[in-house]
Amino acid sequence: MTARRSKGWLGALPLLVFYAVIFGIPAVALLAGAFTSQGQPTLENMRQSLRGGNLTSIGGSIQVSAVVAVVGAVLGTFLAYAVVTSRFTALRQSVLTASGVLANFGGVPLAFFWVATLGNSGVVTGLFGLPSGVLFTFWGLVIVYLYFSIPLMVLVMAPALDGLRPQWREAAAGCGGTGWHYWRYVALPVLTPALLGGVVLLFGASFAAYATAAAMGAGTVVPLVTLKIANALTSDVLIGQENVALALSLDMIIVAGLVMALYLPLQKRSTRWLQ
Repeated sequence: MTARRSKGWLGALPLLVFYAVIFGIPAVALLAGAFTSQGQPTLENMRQSLRGGNLTSIGGSIQVSAVVAVVGAVLGTFLAYAVVTSRFTALRQSVLTASGVLANFGGVPLAFFWVATLGNSGVVTGLFGLPSGVLFTFWGLVIVYLYFSIPLMVLVMAPALDGLRPQWREAAAGCGGTGWHYWRYVALPVLTPALLGGVVLLFGASFAAYATAAAMGAGTVVPLVTLKIANALTSDVLIGQENVALALSLDMIIVAGLVMALYLPLQKRSTRWLQ
């Protein structure tokens, strides 16, 4: 029995090799490039990534992602609750199916959709006489990102809301609790892990988004770190900035790690409430 257990890890060896190749090699290359310049070890790339426009782009991405994560989590949760509590099975299936499609609808097609709708010559812009450039602002970019963030939150929250038992509400009412007491002391602790996970997921999806913002030309209005990295790697003007782009990528990983570091203790605390 012991021999079988000692060799059990061999079954996971192909998966470990796959992860080492797919994630390990790029991670090593990124670290090596971020801390070298012309083959020599240096910290200058990291310093440049935290100066001037580079630092501004990191802050802009964090701001956009935070707003999208919070607003998308709230709206997505309410929409998921409305769908889950609906008596119409067809409506529920339709919304969940549409959410699965829209959550993966991004990139250039999404940018074209919104430019054709709210752009300077968009259909809705002309129909309602909206000012030109309304889409190409901070809040315009937030609205575009919410288009795929809200459906994504619906997919995260629908199973969690399904897990709420009607007996729990009846038990709370039987103990003299109001609807507020039920949501505050029963439902919310149960839903907290899913809510926190959804917020982190929406933040990460918005923070790493590139194609949609690039197709919209959002970099001229809202500085985004993904667009900054792309410019450093492909621009004919910014020459020799490839290692700085790798340093910016490392900064993104650090930000994502900090978000996860905040999420995990909160998740543990909410899990303790359920025990």
